[in-house]
Amino acid sequence: MKGLVITSRGIEEAASVEIKELISADCRVEDSCVIFDFRDFKDLCLLCYKAQSVDRVLYLIGNFAFENFFGDFEKFFVKVGFDEWIIKSKKFKVECIRLGMHDFKSVDAEAKVSELILKKYKNKKFKAGIKDYGIIFLVYIIDNKCYFGVDFAGFELNKRNYKIFLHPSSLRGTIAYSLIRQSGFKKTDVLLDPFSRDGVIAIEAAFYAADFPVNFYKKDRFAFLKLNTGINYEKFFDKIDKKIAKSKMNIYSYDHQFKYVDYSRKNAKIAGVDKQINFSRTELEWLDIKFKNGSVDRIITGLPTSKNANLDKVYNEFFYQSAYILKRNGVLALISRLPDLAKKYAEKHEFAVSKEKGVWSGEQLLNILVFKKKSI
Repeated sequence: MKGLVITSRGIEEAASVEIKELISADCRVEDSCVIFDFRDFKDLCLLCYKAQSVDRVLYLIGNFAFENFFGDFEKFFVKVGFDEWIIKSKKFKVECIRLGMHDFKSVDAEAKVSELILKKYKNKKFKAGIKDYGIIFLVYIIDNKCYFGVDFAGFELNKRNYKIFLHPSSLRGTIAYSLIRQSGFKKTDVLLDPFSRDGVIAIEAAFYAADFPVNFYKKDRFAFLKLNTGINYEKFFDKIDKKIAKSKMNIYSYDHQFKYVDYSRKNAKIAGVDKQINFSRTELEWLDIKFKNGSVDRIITGLPTSKNANLDKVYNEFFYQSAYILKRNGVLALISRLPDLAKKYAEKHEFAVSKEKGVWSGEQLLNILVFKKKSI
């Protein structure tokens, strides 16, 4: 059986790694999505519950490239079979996610697919519904490619319920997770975010390190609960939740403004991982007092970009402090809208770029930069 996860553009690699870790699946990375093999529907449910890099999780019925979407979808629809899903549910809903330039709208695609399903299964009294439905068929269109499947999540998994107290430059949870994995973070590492803002990086790191399901508080919302998969969902959730580590981690969430330390702590409490994170209001200049020389494995953060700040002074101090507290083989992973400025001061303090890539938050391009000390 084939599955599909939809991701933000640029974090497909992190999604592929996460899928392999969670369900030991072979993956094929495509633009803004990953196709993978799976053996059991529990695999899809597990990805919905725990995966931090994904937007949607689908049972993939099929995919194709098109020139004329409506004509080509009709040809595709004749060839594919999904009778087993019709038997399991009498009411359905069609959703369309569309990226790229097209001469039709998402609602047009939803209407066409609904029409084809009703026509094909008219003898089975299959009905389309908006709110009352048993199954969601999702059409994912990106440029000239279309993926069609059953949505196991039923909502956007990239949206975090803990993001209540927000910084103006808050990161998506999926992008923060990708940044953490790009750094090579291990669950026992000492991790510092010195510009915590609203705590997203520390919270996502704590989810990963503590095996805490990112959707722990959304158990009752999943679309797969309406599907007749033969899974005992109560036992399924309990088995995963028993693995949660409750001890404090070596994760440090710092900011020079008390307001954002407070935001981070409150959001972490909502997320359920506040006990696993160390919070402190700390100025950049104090980092070498808080941490011993060469004691930090990973510094992972989003650098400031505000025009009101003296960015040259801030960046210089940041890399100076990082050079002191970071281990000789430690890693500095940043997400920045000013990559050239970051590289300038990284070079000054003897850091070299080991990895660089772009990720997209909607239509906005962000830059991930991973540095290591030149002496290594």
